[in-house]
Amino acid sequence: MTDPIADFGSIALAAPAARRSRQARVAWGSNIVTIGGDAPVRVQSMTNTDTVDAVGTAIQVKELAQAGSELVRITVNTPEAAEAVPYIREQLDRMGIDVPLVGDFHYNGHRLLTEHPAMAQALSKYRINPGNVGKGDKKDKQFAMMVEAAAKWNKAVRIGVNWGSLDQDLLASLMDNNAKRAEPWDAKQVMVQALVTSAIDSASYARELGLDPNQIIISCKVSGVQDLITVYRALAARCDYALHLGLTEAGMATKGTVASATALAVLLQEGIGDTIRVSLTPQPGEARTQEVLIALELLQALGLRSFNPSVTACPGCGRTTSTTFQELAKQIDDFLRAQMPVWKAKYPGVEGLKVAVMGCIVNGPGESKHADIGISLPGTGEAPAAPVFIDGQKALTLRGEGIAAEFHQIVENYIEKRFGAH
Repeated sequence: MTDPIADFGSIALAAPAARRSRQARVAWGSNIVTIGGDAPVRVQSMTNTDTVDAVGTAIQVKELAQAGSELVRITVNTPEAAEAVPYIREQLDRMGIDVPLVGDFHYNGHRLLTEHPAMAQALSKYRINPGNVGKGDKKDKQFAMMVEAAAKWNKAVRIGVNWGSLDQDLLASLMDNNAKRAEPWDAKQVMVQALVTSAIDSASYARELGLDPNQIIISCKVSGVQDLITVYRALAARCDYALHLGLTEAGMATKGTVASATALAVLLQEGIGDTIRVSLTPQPGEARTQEVLIALELLQALGLRSFNPSVTACPGCGRTTSTTFQELAKQIDDFLRAQMPVWKAKYPGVEGLKVAVMGCIVNGPGESKHADIGISLPGTGEAPAAPVFIDGQKALTLRGEGIAAEFHQIVENYIEKRFGAH
């Protein structure tokens, strides 16, 4: 008999390409966050509080860190904000939150870092935008002052270029050069070249000033999905610095989520990117932590990291007119997320757990067998029985009104047995 597998030849399972960036270190106290090289892709977020409100900012930083953010950026735009930074750090340390703080500087960062040494020390990383450090003769001097502060206090630096605040002198120069070409590029190609050139030239200048190349992280943010992919492919081909990914001004809700996930997933699959941020505009009343949760889900969906046990649930159809499976899936998902802060320490490896909550007999049993623990609920017209599968084998069948509560307990017992100390 012909081997049907042989007809397909060698099938390679998809996996993200290996990253080849330098490795930077961002630290506070004993918490050392490695970025790049063979380190995991890190999740970053940013507060939207007034930094002068030290208590309010510290509380939001805590919320972002507890949600899973490994670095949190705060705005440092005025002397008052700079003076508040050490107090924010102090509040966080009192709460046992050792997440590194990143200072976001524009226009006056050179002065703030020089005049407020306590702030410069309390931060773990500085974000410098080459387009906003000054103009003309002041530009190099003010950029140098910020880099020298980073070198003095042994801080990492992100050179963050943004096409909304691109160095206009550089852009004008590149456009003039482009006009002289036999076949000029279009405006977007020149823009990409300007973004990449600004980042790499700024990094080179920082190294000339004495900054260790392993302290440098680069970003080139734009707001279009295809543009971001183009820019970062060009950037990765021209340097080996650790790269921070993010779609700037991604937008709100579904639009912002989909746009960010699309762009970042393509690049991460190609091995491009060492830290990520989902720059989501919060909807009214929505927690700032939503951007962190989306970033975590993105990395977990790509198989790059595991943060929470995954719950597989079917979308529902005419066979599942009952909402029981939807309610159970949400209950289990909410329960697992709520318990993770405790379980991470108590049950090492629990973040890799796979749970399936399915709605009918079509895919229910098969999907449940592929999970660590799964339940196949009865669909419309099916017998009121819910088989439970554990480690690929049918373990028992639940019946009656208490199916949800019983399955909840089964999941808890499974986690204790599998991941608990023995």
